[in-house]
Amino acid sequence: MSSIPAPESAPEAAPESAHEAAPEGAPEPASAPAPRDAAAELKQRFPALFVGAPKPLKLRIQTDIQERAPGVFTKQSLSAFFRRYTGSTSYLIAVTKAPHRYDLDGQPAGEVSAEHRQIAQDELTRRRANHEARRELEEQQRRNRAGLLRDFETTTLTRANFCVLKGVAPEELDGLLDIARAEAVERVRQQRAAQPARPEPHRHQHHHQQQQRQQPQPRSAASQPAGEPVRRPPPRRGGRAAG
Repeated sequence: MSSIPAPESAPEAAPESAHEAAPEGAPEPASAPAPRDAAAELKQRFPALFVGAPKPLKLRIQTDIQERAPGVFTKQSLSAFFRRYTGSTSYLIAVTKAPHRYDLDGQPAGEVSAEHRQIAQDELTRRRANHEARRELEEQQRRNRAGLLRDFETTTLTRANFCVLKGVAPEELDGLLDIARAEAVERVRQQRAAQPARPEPHRHQHHHQQQQRQQPQPRSAASQPAGEPVRRPPPRRGGRAAG
């Protein structure tokens, strides 16, 4: 594989632009900005490139910076800044998606090569694999601590024999158990938070249901006790009574 600029190669490697010597005759600042200050200074001077989501940088961008801002940055301060900037996950994602690189004015300045894009993608894949492996390891350690706590609470062994059985140093046992108890409490809290809340009945609806339960229900003739005469409604005025 041919040699390529380092902004897309790995986060530990400084970009090619960061290793370039400053233009001849450019004054070396007596007090250059620290890397964190360099980031703020670059954002202030070149917001089109350094403000907002990261963009793939034009190759040899450090030469442009030194020409546009002579004496403001040392090579070391820019190198330290670019190591972090081009090694960030967000920058690598930008390299895999953006078709162009950009200059200090935020204008396209060359295409991102397929080789550089592939290197950035490989680095992202490696980071995702490491993150997944770390997450699985942490989950396994949580399960081990939960099992340790469960066995400790039910064991009939002495503390010393229990530590020997579990392969745990006696001075580390209490710390592991404390962590396991805290994780158990957090696990219960998360489970309760994940359960959907039961909707409360509307106040007006609840009051109406209570009124319905309190109102006496009229009895039909079939439900009246035997021997009790059937009560008929009085005849309407102006009409004739039945019978």
